[in-house]
Amino acid sequence: MRGSYPPDPGAQHPMLDARLHLLDRQVIDVDGEPVTAVDDVELSGPPDPRHLSPDDPAPAVTGLLSGVTLGTRIFGGRSPRSRLHSIDWRAVSDVGVTIVLHIRAGQLEIGWTERWVRDRIIAKIPGGRHDPE
Repeated sequence: MRGSYPPDPGAQHPMLDARLHLLDRQVIDVDGEPVTAVDDVELSGPPDPRHLSPDDPAPAVTGLLSGVTLGTRIFGGRSPRSRLHSIDWRAVSDVGVTIVLHIRAGQLEIGWTERWVRDRIIAKIPGGRHDPE
């Protein structure tokens, strides 16, 4: 499966099962640094799904969503869209065991809280600046 997603713009689009290939997968940046895990996906499609026609194109993934979803997984419901961060699908270079991006994590807004905690809190703990020995 390596290198098969997303396909070249001129290639025939392969089928992608969002639950199987995307949800809960770890997202890795171009340098191999973990970015986040996928909590949901954004799809293209008709504005009103009740008015589908056979001529409408199949939905396509336009973005990967991540954010605070623990409460909704425990109690049900959906996270408000404003609480989720999006990674543009065009930033994805590979879908395999992990989802690999062709950009750096610092270019995304998604990891700012983790970077803030790392730099402001964890770095001040003795031994917090290096891996354990």
